[in-house]
Amino acid sequence: MLHPFLQKDFHIKWTTLTPEHIETDIGKALDEARIAVDAVAAQESPLTYTNTIAALDEGLETLNHAWGLVSHLDSVNNSPELRAAHNAMLPMVSEFFASIPLNEALWETLKAYGVESGTEDLSPTKQRYIAETLADFREAGADLPPQQKKRASEIQSQLAELTQQYSENCLDGTNAWEKIITDEKQLSGLPKSALDAARQSAEQKSKEGWRFTLQAPSYIPVMTYADSDVLRKEVWSAYAAIGRGGEHDNRQLVRQILDLRHEFARLVGQENFANHVTERRMAASGQAALDFGDEIFQKVRGQFEKEAEELRHFKASKEGLPLDDPSLLEPWEVGYWAEKQRNANYAFDEEALRPYFPIDRVISGMYEIAQKIFGLRIEERDTSKVWHEEVKFYDLFDSETNEHLGSFYADWHPRESKRGGAWMNYFITGNRDPSVGERSPHLGLICGNLTPAVGDQPALLTHREVETIFHEFGHLLHHLCGDVEVKSLNGVNVPWDFVELPSQIMENWCYEREALALFAKHYETGDRIPMDLIDKIKSASTFQQGIQTLRQLSFGLLDMYWHGIDPNTRTNVKQQEKATFKQTQLFPEVEQNCMSTAFSHIFQGGYSSGYYSYKWAEVLDADAFEYFKENSLFDPKIANDFKEYILSKGGTEDPLELYIKFRGQKPKADALLRRSGLLN
Repeated sequence: MLHPFLQKDFHIKWTTLTPEHIETDIGKALDEARIAVDAVAAQESPLTYTNTIAALDEGLETLNHAWGLVSHLDSVNNSPELRAAHNAMLPMVSEFFASIPLNEALWETLKAYGVESGTEDLSPTKQRYIAETLADFREAGADLPPQQKKRASEIQSQLAELTQQYSENCLDGTNAWEKIITDEKQLSGLPKSALDAARQSAEQKSKEGWRFTLQAPSYIPVMTYADSDVLRKEVWSAYAAIGRGGEHDNRQLVRQILDLRHEFARLVGQENFANHVTERRMAASGQAALDFGDEIFQKVRGQFEKEAEELRHFKASKEGLPLDDPSLLEPWEVGYWAEKQRNANYAFDEEALRPYFPIDRVISGMYEIAQKIFGLRIEERDTSKVWHEEVKFYDLFDSETNEHLGSFYADWHPRESKRGGAWMNYFITGNRDPSVGERSPHLGLICGNLTPAVGDQPALLTHREVETIFHEFGHLLHHLCGDVEVKSLNGVNVPWDFVELPSQIMENWCYEREALALFAKHYETGDRIPMDLIDKIKSASTFQQGIQTLRQLSFGLLDMYWHGIDPNTRTNVKQQEKATFKQTQLFPEVEQNCMSTAFSHIFQGGYSSGYYSYKWAEVLDADAFEYFKENSLFDPKIANDFKEYILSKGGTEDPLELYIKFRGQKPKADALLRRSGLLN
């Protein structure tokens, strides 16, 4: 019998991965994984790395790969049939993975090898992996008594189902809303790119006029450019209501998820979930993450207050309104007036940049930059058998040795069957076999929800969307450049507050003349972007950095507060948000706004108690890029050191030690403040 999800072909046969195979294939993979776990648990002396740690990893590989394919399709090609099959197997898969560290016999075997047997003859990488594996087991509850182990397993299974439901509610809530406008007068201020896209969206749904949705390429232009306060308020209100009310209500799910996470943390001996998550990360504790956020907050607070007041003054002066008007700046007005102010201050219109950022040239330019910086060659392959016709496939090579390091898929535009946001993930993690010196390639993907093509015109991106592509590409390079003998320590398998360094440092090249000159060319004429526009991009990059920094910090604070408090002290979801955001509030509180019901990063993604890592890693990337700029954007030695100590090492060493090996010193927060224009 054919089992398409169990095939481990490097070139995945996507057309064979249909919903009707999921339950059978995942069921078979579960059976095989259980046999493998039992075999390791029953292993007798002599215990070795091969018959314990390695055997366990190998025994789980098929299930991990198959379930990864199912989860990926659930993210990019959701359908009622796929959702039903995915959700039918989710409890069993979750229960199985939760049971592994709670398996008493398995735990005794691993301890007997990792603690009591001599491992000194192993490589440092394997020794570290043994230590990390034992720590993972303890963190998951391996040392708990039987009854508590049972409860730990139940919690993990429940959390998997609840977070999946949360994600589905966000997707369905986003897709459930649309706005059809037939009177063009209501669309004043919107740029041609947004109007053309809205017209095309309406035509695709066989409707007259212009169609607007809550997907980012549709939502953002309305909030940024639409002159109609009524329209902006309506669209903002719909967006703010995602996950709050009706059949897609996430409010109860938020409470249930938080309660279960707190219970689990207490079960394994931690005061709260934030401490449980951060204990083995760079921050080391929830309080340290909060202290880090507070340190940055205190340094930029004055600039935040100054910028907020300037924005209020700007709107008041343009509208002839008194500054003491409590409703001077409503939430649906902030993006609109901020864009007006930025244009006034810098003569900078982001829409004027779009013609210079056709997506194909952006991507080819990005690949050229990867060649110049890291010596990487990227070649597109012909592939028609993917999950959507827009998906492309590439191979990545080391230019000097011609070694095939890995391959990847790219899927950049929104669909109703695709979850929101942008992300990188992987299907296959390769490794280097030291015994033969050979390296097996990695296979990854990058996804986004960027402005699509309209008619015969290519997809023309905003500069922010260009940043997004570079960001996800940085994650991808971290995976594809991994050169570690243990797969589970390869690529992006690093502490969470280190994982954003490669992604965020790549964004910096989007602002530099030498880099932009390589790819920013007019889609019709081929003319390079004028230097004065590049200068404006650079100058405008520091606009409202105080506001943006405090906004990012506030999200991290909300995350840490949710996961760092006793549920018994918690008020309702909205009240907790109001208390958290009080110091960073730009506009009067609006009751229907509730971020937590659609905060997928922390309630469905992997950023629970980890959202602070964006700002944490931003300190690292600013300091690292300052090192480049002190020398050259394409300095071969610095680039090689970054590739050697950051991109290729995975989780084989302490991340701070790796950073110091690259930089020659600890990171300094002042570099971030200088880049943001918050410190001279």
